[in-house]
Amino acid sequence: MKAAVIGLGVEGKKAVNSLLNHGWEVYATDLNINVDLDGLDLPKLSMNVLDDNQTVSIVGDKLTVDLGFTNSYAIEQCDAIAISPSMYGGAFAERLLMDGDLLSDVVTKHKEMFTIGITGTNGKTTTVHMLKSILESAGKKVLVGGNGGGGFSGYYDLMLEANDGDYDILLVEVCDMTLDFCKHCFDFDYIGLTNIGNDHMNVHKTIANYKDTLVRFFEGKTIFTAFNQDFNTDFKESAARHISYFPYQDELQVFGKFNLLNAGLATAISKELKVPKDIIKDTLSHFKAVQGRLDVYKINDASVYVGKTDNSDALASVLSERDFYAIFIGTPRHNEEHRLDILDVAVKYNPEVIVLFPGLDDTLDIAIYRLNSLGYLGNIITVNTLDEIIELVAEYSHENAILIGGNGQDTIIDIQERIKLISEKLC
Repeated sequence: MKAAVIGLGVEGKKAVNSLLNHGWEVYATDLNINVDLDGLDLPKLSMNVLDDNQTVSIVGDKLTVDLGFTNSYAIEQCDAIAISPSMYGGAFAERLLMDGDLLSDVVTKHKEMFTIGITGTNGKTTTVHMLKSILESAGKKVLVGGNGGGGFSGYYDLMLEANDGDYDILLVEVCDMTLDFCKHCFDFDYIGLTNIGNDHMNVHKTIANYKDTLVRFFEGKTIFTAFNQDFNTDFKESAARHISYFPYQDELQVFGKFNLLNAGLATAISKELKVPKDIIKDTLSHFKAVQGRLDVYKINDASVYVGKTDNSDALASVLSERDFYAIFIGTPRHNEEHRLDILDVAVKYNPEVIVLFPGLDDTLDIAIYRLNSLGYLGNIITVNTLDEIIELVAEYSHENAILIGGNGQDTIIDIQERIKLISEKLC
């Protein structure tokens, strides 16, 4: 079997690797010659540079990659096509839908499985892992994946693995920017919504637009939303069945009221699947924070909180629960200035120190300008390396609490692992 992968963003690169791992031949293309190929397995390939560096072809036994152009004939020879989720809804995707050439319409076993989707702005990854742990404790074989931002292998990997493997339940983390794409690709039996927050507004433009996309996504489905969720009336009208969930009432090891709601969602879905209460309670009592998500470590006198908080609502939910002497914030990409509103939230809570470090990009100058324009009167420090961050943590370790968050999941995971090692040595 041979597949074409159109677009080599995060999901496209994951699709290439997954297809190769499942024995497919792959033709991949991206019109951007400068696309980042990091993460693609390109061993022992010959590179053919054409047209004075305006196009590039990389050719191997099972993989051909064209950059700067697309070979229409090569696509026509493929059995299935995987497009970037961002292309869904465009003219090219519509043509593929009519022809039945999308990978999700060629490989279809995943649509026969009982499928649960978890979507929302914040808390998706934690909720997915909570639910996975509960279901596995109940003896279910669960296939988990979806949104690459959650650290999973990607939507296409789910389709391919479901086709080749033997699972009871498919559990999908659905990014709020891929709702229409996922509505076509998966047949959801249950959908859980964690929350609606202020993120990806460069795509949604307004919360109302985001709500309308969710309404389409929920149409005819069994949905779970928080008891106090905005737009619940609209969601109930769209869904076939609506179930409210509430904050979890029993013991949790993870921090925050927001995690009580995540656990409440995982519990509500588990109960609908007839998982015994004692299994739910025991599983959640032992659940630990997912790598890269908020966790707490003790260093000298300080509680050091480390985890991705890359939008204003995520940061506010943490800052509302305790005071922090210093807040370390990873900066966003150059084209994501909307995410700088996390600095507005940080200033509102007025820590003594705000430390800026490159999260997804080195946008430190833009962040400093934002803090100054907000009239922040505390100490602003910029750092560029992990060692510099650790030095400041040591300096502030006799204060009550420090928060390290913002953008840059991989960077924050590196910080988290280093902080954890230091904390364990001091214990």
